[in-house]
Amino acid sequence: NVCLEDDLRRRDLTINAMALSPSGALIDPFGGLADLNNRVLRHVSDAFAEDPVRVLRVARFAARFAQEGFTVAPETMQLMREMVQRGEVDHLVPERIWLEFSKIASTPVPSRFLAVLHECGALQRILPEVDALYGVPQVAEHHPEIDTGVHTEMVLDQAVRLAPGNVRVAFAALTHDLGKACTSQDLWPKHHDHEKLGLAPLEQVITRWKAPNDVAAVARSVCEHHLSAHRSLQA
Repeated sequence: NVCLEDDLRRRDLTINAMALSPSGALIDPFGGLADLNNRVLRHVSDAFAEDPVRVLRVARFAARFAQEGFTVAPETMQLMREMVQRGEVDHLVPERIWLEFSKIASTPVPSRFLAVLHECGALQRILPEVDALYGVPQVAEHHPEIDTGVHTEMVLDQAVRLAPGNVRVAFAALTHDLGKACTSQDLWPKHHDHEKLGLAPLEQVITRWKAPNDVAAVARSVCEHHLSAHRSLQA
């Protein structure tokens, strides 16, 4: 007994809340076509807040359509912040988080996934080890972007560009520098032994997300030995 408009109202984003009549006429009660043309990711109604996984989906859509210029509507970002503040994101189960993350390995700009989650506060709840990297400085000579969180975004983008769809590579890129949030601030922007310091927070992520064994094994190796890779071609 649900009418079509009621069904569309419960969709997550307006661009997903359109339909065609049997005659081919567009049914668009929530402005989805306009948002599609304007490259806007906007929630349809307050029903969006009923499922916290939609926060992850918006972030994934932002990564998927970043090259087309899609952005998250301010009111949708605000609603996502409110959901985080109410603790709704805290109830996400590891399997759903992992499913959404594994899909970003096939997106053109996976860094947008991190950036959107960081902006709304969800990253701090589901992946505090990576969220802690934002604002941590690095030596500008080697990392002109300076901010370790931004560096992680750049590494993730490059890893997916070189190995599209490879979740093991994407997860290793995401977690390779976790130790830089554990180094002494007295030594910043240097991060001595960060590759060893990163192993403990990496294990926390692996356990919390229930990462597959093969994914975890690659991530541990990359975290511990990624500096050796830089030196491998030195005489």
